[in-house]
Amino acid sequence: MSRRRKKSNSIIYLIFAIIVIIISALGIDFYGIFAEKETINVVSMENLNNVTIKTGKKITKDFISENNENLKVYFFDVGQADSMLIQNENETMLIDAGNNEDGDLLVKNLQELQIEKIDYLIGTHPHEDHIGGLDDIIKNFEIGTIYMPKVQTNTKTFEDVLDAVANKNLKIETPKVGDSFKIGEANCKVLAVGNDKNNLNLSSIVIQMNFENLSYLFTGDAEEEIENKLELEKINILKVAHHGSDTSSSLNFLNKTAPELAIISVGKDNSYGHPSQTTLNNLKNIGSTIYRTDEVGNIMIEQHK
Repeated sequence: MSRRRKKSNSIIYLIFAIIVIIISALGIDFYGIFAEKETINVVSMENLNNVTIKTGKKITKDFISENNENLKVYFFDVGQADSMLIQNENETMLIDAGNNEDGDLLVKNLQELQIEKIDYLIGTHPHEDHIGGLDDIIKNFEIGTIYMPKVQTNTKTFEDVLDAVANKNLKIETPKVGDSFKIGEANCKVLAVGNDKNNLNLSSIVIQMNFENLSYLFTGDAEEEIENKLELEKINILKVAHHGSDTSSSLNFLNKTAPELAIISVGKDNSYGHPSQTTLNNLKNIGSTIYRTDEVGNIMIEQHK
């Protein structure tokens, strides 16, 4: 390399260094300029023209909607587990709370979203990947009604939930099929709740939610046996049961409900093989658009009023 080229490169490096120093002095995050944004995708569904979807690896201020009249549904990325937040008119419902190790993350997520109270806290069934972080939620937020099925386990996870409930002088209620309640202007109805101790998935609380012109179904780990008993028809947005396992989401059930949008909460490269190819094929056969937390991270659905 010639001396002239070396001198030219030195000048370029010097100019670059000066630019970095100036940017830093101005308080600008230099590396953040080139870093991938946390919110990686914002789309409007063609067949759900009043719905916007945001996805991202972390819950940040980008996920906050200032419009309290809109319905917001968050599917938190908790790996091979479930946790969903529903928000409307300053009222909230949290369905499930991931694994034990997800408690701190969920508390942080809710705080980032400026949540102070959970009006309805639902533990769909007492498997660790659904109630693991419930005790952390109970400890850190004001809690209204707690719904869980009337089935108990002798696990430490379940006992931790009971302890957290007792320490705040709260109580656990078991809803009945047909019970209804509201989250803001969203109407919620309990479609299923069981007490099967041999297969806790069959005890899952299943909730249908209607807001304006759209219908949502939150299924826990309900299996095909439960799905076939549900008294419903059209569903626009489905939380796919049991992380996409082939024990759920039969083609008969999907043909009946015909969801335009299907959300699968599932861990990347999990040992269960979820979601199953059968479930994915069934969803594709009816034309559902599929979003998976293992692929896109956290998911926010905002339905505009």
